[in-house]
Amino acid sequence: MSGTLPFGSGPGPGRSRSQPNRTSVLLDRQTRATLDAMIHHVQLACPPGSEDVLRGFYRDLLGLTELPKPPRLQARGGCWFAGSGIELHLGVEADFRPARKAHPGLLWPDLDALAARLAAAGYPVRWADPAEIPGRRRFHTDDPHGNRIEFLSA
Repeated sequence: MSGTLPFGSGPGPGRSRSQPNRTSVLLDRQTRATLDAMIHHVQLACPPGSEDVLRGFYRDLLGLTELPKPPRLQARGGCWFAGSGIELHLGVEADFRPARKAHPGLLWPDLDALAARLAAAGYPVRWADPAEIPGRRRFHTDDPHGNRIEFLSA
């Protein structure tokens, strides 16, 4: 191996390179080749009692399917949605603040049609500068509670 350290494997505050820690172990090539880490879901926060508004946006406007929450989690409120390899969980936070910078980036098959639907429904459509990520069209919008969402060409 090249001797480079993986992300997060530096010595950290108050440690020297001679003091090993759990993140300093380098993975051999075979192990790295077999790691198939995937995101199962992304969670966004929402205010209490907003499930109907969320359904109107994520299910009715975006066309995602609402997933049933496990019975033990239903009492917490919120909604779960899925479609085309994405799963979004909207979880209730009593002191909710929208995620204005952090956001999921969702691959979408027809950006223009989605942008038109969002704009017609009164949601902002902010197209990104094509020079930022060459070859990838994308835009940002906000869900009903102000959470930022990015949609990218599939």
